[in-house]
Formats: sequence, C-alpha cells, structure tokens
Amino acid sequence: MVDVLRRDVKSLFLEREECDAGTVQQLRQALTVSPEQYRLLRETVQAMEQKLQQSSGAAAKRWHLKLGVASYFLGQTREAAQHLRQAEGALANFYLARALISLEEWEDALKALERAEKAGYTASQVRLLRAEVYRRQGKLKAAREILEELRDLSTHSGEYHYQLGKLYLEEGSREKAAAHFERAVELDPNHAAAWFELGFLNDLAGNDEEAIHCLERCIAQPPVHVGALYNLGVLYEDNHQYDRAIACFERLVRAFPTDERARLYLKDAVASRGSFVAEEQKPIPDKLQQVLDTPVTEFELSVRVRNCLEKMNIKTLGDLTRVTEAQLLASKNFGETSLKELRAIMESKGLRIGQALEEGAKYDPRFREAPPPQPPAVSEQEQALLRKPVSELGFSVRPRKAMAKLNIQTVGDLINYTAEQLLEVKNFGVTSLNEVRAKLAELGLKLRGD
Repeated sequence: MVDVLRRDVKSLFLEREECDAGTVQQLRQALTVSPEQYRLLRETVQAMEQKLQQSSGAAAKRWHLKLGVASYFLGQTREAAQHLRQAEGALANFYLARALISLEEWEDALKALERAEKAGYTASQVRLLRAEVYRRQGKLKAAREILEELRDLSTHSGEYHYQLGKLYLEEGSREKAAAHFERAVELDPNHAAAWFELGFLNDLAGNDEEAIHCLERCIAQPPVHVGALYNLGVLYEDNHQYDRAIACFERLVRAFPTDERARLYLKDAVASRGSFVAEEQKPIPDKLQQVLDTPVTEFELSVRVRNCLEKMNIKTLGDLTRVTEAQLLASKNFGETSLKELRAIMESKGLRIGQALEEGAKYDPRFREAPPPQPPAVSEQEQALLRKPVSELGFSVRPRKAMAKLNIQTVGDLINYTAEQLLEVKNFGVTSLNEVRAKLAELGLKLRGD
C-alpha cells in the first residue's frame, strides 16, 4: 500500500505536467491515509526543487505552482506563498490567498482573491474566503453582508456554515457559533477548521472527551492544524494519555524542528508521564479512593450548588477536597446556605471541603493552597485593572486550565500567586510560566515574588 501511495504522490507532481483542482483532491486523499505520507511528500518536494533549478519560463511557473501547493499541505505556509507568488492561474492565486491569510497579510490576500476570481476560480469559494479576510480585519459588517448574499449555500456548503459560525463567535455568541460548526461538519465531515472550533468550544466547557474526539477529527485532515496538535496534546495529558500527548508533540517537533515551544511541550509531556507512573506506585487506600472518585451528580443538589460546581469544573468529592470554602463562596450566587449543603454531603462521607489542601500528599501532592491574597493599596484605575478577568488576556490552553484549577478569575487573583505555586500545578511548565509573565508585563504587573 505504501509503495502505491509513494508512486501516487510522486506521479501527482513529477509525472503529470499540470496541477489543478483534481491534483489537490488526490493529494488530500493520499495524506489522509497516514501521517507517513507527509514524509513521502517532503521527498517529492526535494525532487521538485531540483526540477525547478533546471527550468525557466512557463515550465518554472508550473514547478512553482506544484511546490506552492505541496508546501501549503505540509504546513510550510511562508514557503508556499513564496512559490505561489511566482506561479499563475486561478488555483495558484486561490491558494496564495489562503497562505497569505495564515500569514495575516490581508491586503495582498484580497488582491490574490480578486485575481483568482478573474481567472475563473469558483466565485462562491472566493467570496467566502473574502468574508474571512474582512472578519479577521475586524470588518464584521462587510463579512456579514457577503454571507447574507451567499445564503443559498446554507443548504449544502460546510464552509458557509463555518464562516458564519466564526462570525458569530467574533460577535460573542458561542451557542449560535457552535450550532453552525456542527452543521458544517454534518455537511462536510472532513472540514478540519470546523472540527477544531468544536474541539476548542468543548475544551472551554470542560467536555474533554468530546473535545478530544473533535480535535482528532481535525488533525486527520491535511494540512494539519498546528493549534489542534497543541490543544490535543494538552488534553491527552490532562486525561493521563501521555503516550498520545507525546506523539502529538513529537509530530510538531518533526514539522518545526527549530520551534522551542514544541520541544518544551514534548519535554513536559515526557516528564508528566514519568510523574504519573511514580504516582501510580503510591498506594492509596481503596475505600478512600472510591469515596474520592464519587461523582457529585450522585447527590441531590440545589440548582445554585449544581451551577457553581459545573462552573468550577468540580466533578467528584475528591475535587471538593482541593478547593477552599472561600473559593466556593466567591462563585456567583453561592452563599452560606449552599456551602452548608456541600458541607453536609462531605461530612456524610467523612470528608471536608479543602481537606487535600490541608493534609497534602495523602490526597494530591500537586496542589497547594495559596496564601490568602492581600489587598494592595492602589488607585481606582489600578483596582479596575486588577478586576480584569484573566479570560480577556488570551492565554493558551495550559495556563488557562491551570488557572481554572486554582480558580484564578481576575488579574488580581493571578498576581497573588508566586511562580513556584503555579509550577506546582500539573502540566503547567516553564513555557506556560513565561507566557503568564509576558502577559502581566504588558499590563505593567508581576507575579508575587518576581
């Protein structure tokens, strides 16, 4: 089978003179079969580069087109753009536009789309991509006008629903966005970008299993979504699937050998696997573990308590041993009555809220209670900055998950933690710490002790 695919990939570019939409479709199919096909495509690229050096005129333009398409599907966006700029025709300009969008070169992308449409590329596909450019430029009204004009595509175009979903997401309507992403994958089960967005939204909601499923569907489609590999690797780690996490990060390192971030994530995943094995070797009394693993949904809970636990991603009694009563009371609409309800449930099982924080390694050695925050003497403007939600700072997956575990909701909460305390959280490594420090530095702030 590999020999057949090797021959097919090479024949697409080396034995056929033309490169057209059919070439792209066959390339997608070959790459979907196995990640091994990416290595075969890289070999083909090297052969085409040699052909290009020996060519000129129209022949050289054809090799630039082939190299541009191949580089795009290998995730080498900048190289793809360089080749496609020197090619001609509808396909060259359409994929040049896609590469330029990834590079955030908006005006050049719009010019490439205009050339693609004039050269005969499918007008609706060009206009959908133009709507994406406008949306990413912040021109939401212009993007919506295009999508309104293309409303007839809603019955059969996954890309239309994807673009509409992204627009709703930009406007802050997650539920509507999710509905359109779901419709996009119904119409086009291979729509990688829609699968990524569904994975991201499920990740935010704490639906790890569904998020993993969506991201796995995303990375099965070429070109592989780099963000999906990072997010999926982190989710695998959070669910103790360390070998799969390592495979994701190794894939990133192979694709981007000079990317220090990918190497650090791989290093963290390998270390986490070793830590997990060591922890598994520590005996915990079976009866105690069974009690700690009891889902909170097994108890009769009031609406306010249930909403609070969902918001804080507390799923078991063990989770309740790793939060403080103060953290629970900080949740909206959660008061003393709700706290008494939870105390009674915990006492019925011989547990206390925050018990793991008090007794340490018997329950979970990775979490430590931070010292109570000391209110700083600051101006009203500075107080407003400290009340700013950390969700508005644009953190990547790992820092965001760590803050959720520690119930860090505002900038003020964050700066009351030391670097050492953050590093104690599972899967929060030096890469995440540097990101937090950089975001705080932009606000003129530091972690406690920095």
